[in-house]
Amino acid sequence: MNHLSNSSSLNQLKVEVVVDAKAILGEGAIWDSRSKLLYWVDIMQGFVHSYNPANGQTHTSDVGQYVGTVVPRHSGELLLAVKNGFSSLNPATGKLTPISNPEAHLPGNRFNDGKCDPAGRFWAGTMSLKQSTGAGSLYCLHTDLRVEKVIEQVTISNGLVWSSDHKTFYYIDTPTLEIAAYDYDLQTGKISNRRVAITVPKEEGSPDGMTIDAENMLWIAHYGGAQVARWNPYTGKKMQSVTLPVSQPTSCAFGGEKLNDLYITTCRENMKEEQLQKEPLAGALFRVSAMPVQGVLAYEFKG
Repeated sequence: MNHLSNSSSLNQLKVEVVVDAKAILGEGAIWDSRSKLLYWVDIMQGFVHSYNPANGQTHTSDVGQYVGTVVPRHSGELLLAVKNGFSSLNPATGKLTPISNPEAHLPGNRFNDGKCDPAGRFWAGTMSLKQSTGAGSLYCLHTDLRVEKVIEQVTISNGLVWSSDHKTFYYIDTPTLEIAAYDYDLQTGKISNRRVAITVPKEEGSPDGMTIDAENMLWIAHYGGAQVARWNPYTGKKMQSVTLPVSQPTSCAFGGEKLNDLYITTCRENMKEEQLQKEPLAGALFRVSAMPVQGVLAYEFKG
């Protein structure tokens, strides 16, 4: 594997538009290594998209409600965190099967970002539709379909990843501008000993979705900052960044045969017409091919 040099920018790499989707709120990029598809969602429109790089085709399922994120399920279906909780989607038929709604009593909330942990549990968090402070929580859907509340008093639950040794869990509550690190127990899924690994300067944008590379460095979408940046969670320092032609990147994921293509979702939510004229590609799915570092395989839900 090529180690990434510490030059500040990766701008010599080409950022290309893969799907000019004009998503209101693109999110949840994840590479499914079995199907060789890149999945992502448009939260506000209730769309689950799959992109096939082999033929350039996109398939879209409309799930009829806000959809915060998508992960592969070992059964071949997809697991979603939607407005009404955890649900399973059959991508062939579009049939949505509800599993559990831990916030049925909170109609003003919706699910946002989420991922599976190394044991195959699905973690996803919520937020208020009005972005009220502390109104959300982070949940874990265990493989026996039991739901556990893991973190309370969350405002905008966002990016989450696990280190390759399965001992550290990283998590973003966007308005804090922090990437928190926790000790993680693979057997039980318990987290403990919260500390701040990274603080993103406000002028660089807000930390949103996140992925991890094979060197255990974090790649973070800077919403409002027109970049996806690589951060060292051990030093708290920003290492490199990919500059984008749009200001609101929302998530990122490594994909492709060698896991060295970086896919980036973006959004056009809350953008005025004048801004959209300056950023006509807002809401597109982007790709940076042949990155000098590899990602890691995404975990699937084992329930």
